[in-house]
Amino acid sequence: MKLIDTHCHLDEIGDTDLAVREAKEAGVTGIIAVGINYETNLKVLELAEQFSGIVFPALGLHPQELPEMDDTDVAGTLRLIEENIEQAVAVGEVGLDYHKRIRAEAPKERQQAVFRDIMLIAARYDKPVSIHSRYAWRDALDIVQETGVKKAVFHWFTGPSSVLRDILDNGYFISATPATEYHSEHRRAVREAPADRLFLETDAPVSYGREDRYESAPKDVVRSLNASAAIRETGAASLAEQTTQNAIQFFRPPIIS
Repeated sequence: MKLIDTHCHLDEIGDTDLAVREAKEAGVTGIIAVGINYETNLKVLELAEQFSGIVFPALGLHPQELPEMDDTDVAGTLRLIEENIEQAVAVGEVGLDYHKRIRAEAPKERQQAVFRDIMLIAARYDKPVSIHSRYAWRDALDIVQETGVKKAVFHWFTGPSSVLRDILDNGYFISATPATEYHSEHRRAVREAPADRLFLETDAPVSYGREDRYESAPKDVVRSLNASAAIRETGAASLAEQTTQNAIQFFRPPIIS
C-alpha cells in the first residue's frame, strides 16, 4: 500500500533521516511538511530539498503563533509565503483557533484578518490550503468560501456534522489522524465523510493515545489508515488507494516515488 501523510510538522522531529526512512519502510511515498511561521517555513523548504521526491513543503502561519507576532512579523511571513509560493504544494498550516487560551492573546478579529489575508494569497495563486479550525469550524469555512479558495482540507476535523456537511458540499476535504483510534468526534467525522473527500495524516510529532501515549512520526499514518478503515467497515487496501489518489490530485506533488 502507498500512503501519503498529508500534514506533518517534520521540522519538529529530531531525527528527520530516521523519520523519513521509517516512513518509506511503512509504505509512505509522500509527506506534506507544513510550516507555521517564518522560521519553520524556511525549514520545510530546506527539508523538501533534502528529501526531494518524498517531502513536499506547505507554507503557513498558525494562529497560535500570533501572540508572539506584531503586524510587521505577520507581513514578513506573508511576504515569505508569497515569494516562495511556486515551490509550495499548499498553503498551510493556517486557520483559526478559538481556544480560550489562544483568544486571550490573539482575539478572533485579529485571527480572522490574518487568515483572510493568507486565503487571498492562496486564491490568487490557486493553491490548496491546509486548515486548522479548532472551535472555529464555521468561521474558518466561511472565510475559505468568501475568499474564493477552491481546494481546502480541514485537518483533524472534530466539528459538528452540520459544518462537515457544508465542507463536503463545497468540495472540500477532511483528514484522519491517529486520534481516529479513540476520539469520538473525530471518529464520527471520519465515518461520515465519503472516501473521495478523505485524506490521512499524522500531525507528527503530536502525541496520541489515552492510556498508552506515544509521540507520532510519519510512519504512523498507517495507524490513521487502519483506524479509519475499521470504523468505516472497509478494506484498508482500498481506502489507502483512494486516500492516496485524493492527496495526489489535491496537492499535485511534482514527484511521487
